[in-house]
Amino acid sequence: MEFKQSKKLANVLYDIRGPILEEAQRMEARGQRILKLNIGNPAPFGFEAPETIMMDIIEHLPETQGYSDSRGLYSARTAIVQYYQNEGIMNITTDDIYLGNGVSELIPMTLQAMLDHGDEILVPSPDYPLWTASTQLAGGTPVHYHCDEENNWSPDIEDITSKITPKTRGIVVINPNNPTGAVYSRETLQHIVDLAKEHQLVIFADEIYEKITYDDAEMVHISSLAGEDVLCLTFSGLSKAYRVAGYRAGWVAISGPKLAAAPYIEGINLLANMRLCANVPAQHAVQTALGGYQSINDLILPGGRLKEQRDLSYKMLNDMDGITVNQAEGALYLFPKIDTDKFNITSDEKFMLDLLREQKILLSHGTAFNWDKPDHFRLVFLPDTRTLKDALERLGNFLSDYKQQ
Repeated sequence: MEFKQSKKLANVLYDIRGPILEEAQRMEARGQRILKLNIGNPAPFGFEAPETIMMDIIEHLPETQGYSDSRGLYSARTAIVQYYQNEGIMNITTDDIYLGNGVSELIPMTLQAMLDHGDEILVPSPDYPLWTASTQLAGGTPVHYHCDEENNWSPDIEDITSKITPKTRGIVVINPNNPTGAVYSRETLQHIVDLAKEHQLVIFADEIYEKITYDDAEMVHISSLAGEDVLCLTFSGLSKAYRVAGYRAGWVAISGPKLAAAPYIEGINLLANMRLCANVPAQHAVQTALGGYQSINDLILPGGRLKEQRDLSYKMLNDMDGITVNQAEGALYLFPKIDTDKFNITSDEKFMLDLLREQKILLSHGTAFNWDKPDHFRLVFLPDTRTLKDALERLGNFLSDYKQQ
């Protein structure tokens, strides 16, 4: 007897943790040490959670044994509302906030509540692949719009416009962007808001890296531009800026014309109730995190560890023959371009596998982010500068005589 996989998974991919990671795990099982630069997981690279956050969770542990409200603790939701009010987003209340086991739980939940078979969602290319996979799993069709590398990875507004059809229900905006590190201008975001208003689209704003920006990059919440005209779901959380990815503390805030969206919001409520609640201990971290000292600033400002690691990676990559990369304005990643003619590359997955086997470095290939050419990869610049320098020197040595067979 054969137990078959669901047909719903036929087009669902998440190759950040796919075949290349599986090969790395086999190598580790044979005793080889792998430098894992494939996911944005701060803790293994020495980024510790603020002590006040951990102490708050410990202090409340005795009272977190039961379920919370399915939307989340009132104190956490209040803190999120107050945070957004300070950011100029005034049209949300505690009833509009849903806590989740990370944003990764809330993305599929909010898409499942909306999509019927054949409905379309506009998703950036490259994207964080959970958006494409969750759209597929919810029965919808992801339609990828182009982000322009020559324009610092800004969304191509003309391409977005050309791909809106009567079946389009929403548009995903990832800002600051994973995997490119782009931070979108106010003008670009306003164009997207105008399109959403004209075509009655929902904006899904993935802003998990909102506090991680560099130099003079301005982080603009798209919901602050959408106002009451456009339904906007804003996703964020503690995983990255507060270095607590394992705590799984994320949220979604709903703003805009909520009365018109009442049936959709009722669907979100239903799904939120079905999962009972998000993990309660981590919810106690939200109020302390948002209201306390923002230690992330020590890491992103001049002299900060993240900024130094970004700058080193950018310089060393651009110094390599056959590699070019735009500087990241935000997030934890660079998305370098490979000269595929020089290296005879036809498969970026094979390129990553060859690098892994020879140099013991695990990276993610560009097509894993729904980029349509085998000419990019994503670098996570979380290791300290010494480790990064060694890894990038090994990458340069690997490239010096590489030709894909």
